[in-house]
Amino acid sequence: MSELPAEIDTSRPHSARIYDYFLGGKNHFAADREVAEKSLASVPSGRIGAREQRAFLGRAVSYLAGEAGIRQFLDIGTGLPTTDNVHEVAQAIAPSARVVYVDNDPLVLAHARALLTSSAEGRTAYIHADLRSPAEILSSPVVREVLDFSQPIALMLVGILHFLDQKDEPEGIIDTLRDSLAPGSYLTASHLNPEHDPAGVAAGVRAYRAGGVTVQARDSGELAALAFRDLELVPPGIVSVSEWRPDSVEPRPTPAEVSCYGGVGRKPRAA
Repeated sequence: MSELPAEIDTSRPHSARIYDYFLGGKNHFAADREVAEKSLASVPSGRIGAREQRAFLGRAVSYLAGEAGIRQFLDIGTGLPTTDNVHEVAQAIAPSARVVYVDNDPLVLAHARALLTSSAEGRTAYIHADLRSPAEILSSPVVREVLDFSQPIALMLVGILHFLDQKDEPEGIIDTLRDSLAPGSYLTASHLNPEHDPAGVAAGVRAYRAGGVTVQARDSGELAALAFRDLELVPPGIVSVSEWRPDSVEPRPTPAEVSCYGGVGRKPRAA
């Protein structure tokens, strides 16, 4: 990483790089590690939560590409490339699946080529944009070229909504994105949850905020109202991400160790 794009400020922590550190990646800097370690001091299970959230993403994509028959994915807040990226999971089930990735970290942009290894039958693309500007995402020529908004799309908002503060008007952001989707589309979302370890989560939030990264914990009811209003929840509903359609009978981490809830909702078709 000796030749970094000039716009990457390594002195300021970024949520994508902190997440990469939790997942055991290598694309992070001292400022990211400092925030991560301060957070882990308050929530020692932080790495467990990150891994479980990533596994939830994979299971949700498997469900969407398989059982739900979705062939288009819009993944906002992609993060740095790792194993089992959305297109890899989706195209292993449906090679014709199309995926657009969106992130606002220039380092993700620098590594985006790793996200563009599509199957011959499918398509992948990447745009550098911010969730806080949904109209910019939706009007992107790249997004419109790859995805057909007259057909169902799976909107993936995994591990990103808790970085929206109330001043960002998150309800309006999600409404704009959701309203653009055709009936039969799906929304997958996860969120930092304070219900099972309120003191630890609060201390972790303070560590992020002290480093200049805005984080907002919300409980399962708040997540339901924010992301899944007017959607048909796929069973088992909004649960600890470890409990969403687990693919193993092995013992799973407790909700307090994960402190992250998630769910998948379907936009109803017109009556």
